[in-house]
Amino acid sequence: MTTQEIKEYYVSTEQREIRTDLEHAVSMVGTPKIAIDCGCGAGSDIAYLLEHEFKVYGFDIEEESILRCKKRFKHNNNVYLSKNSFESFDYPKASLVVADASLFFCCKQAFDDIWLKIERALFSGGIFCGSFLGPEDTMAGLDYDKSAWWPNVLVLYEKQVREKFDNFQIIRFTEHKTSGLTPQGIPHEWHIFSVIAKKN
Repeated sequence: MTTQEIKEYYVSTEQREIRTDLEHAVSMVGTPKIAIDCGCGAGSDIAYLLEHEFKVYGFDIEEESILRCKKRFKHNNNVYLSKNSFESFDYPKASLVVADASLFFCCKQAFDDIWLKIERALFSGGIFCGSFLGPEDTMAGLDYDKSAWWPNVLVLYEKQVREKFDNFQIIRFTEHKTSGLTPQGIPHEWHIFSVIAKKN
């Protein structure tokens, strides 16, 4: 994506509606209330987590994301932001890991190691709330221009997603198949697996 397209995306998602999965996940978390927001974008999930008294560690690979979030949360001492990828982030111990539409962009070869880091970061009883890209999504197709958008697109089948949760109790597993327009107004077919799971 160009710098301008990234900015437009953040403008369009900064105040987006909070997903019911995240609301449910937050309701399950006890103490300590420590969350990691993977790919924090414009900070909509961080804002929601702060409303529920979490300490939040947010990271994103895009400089624009971190600059926006630093400005947005500059008066809040419970937000810790860093420009990092999934591979480079130093995962603290947490009771909640949020990865909404961000694991889509992991390097396939690094994903097993990344997932192990996420799993180890969660306390026993901690909650994962996130989504995975399915094979019928537009981004999984041969016509998707990786050079124009993101070079890494991680596509998983349902069986592969479920296998990642061997050490978890799956609370909610939802397959989404919808058609519509992206925030940039581009036609898109979505195929997403959304998961809430509790670590054993």
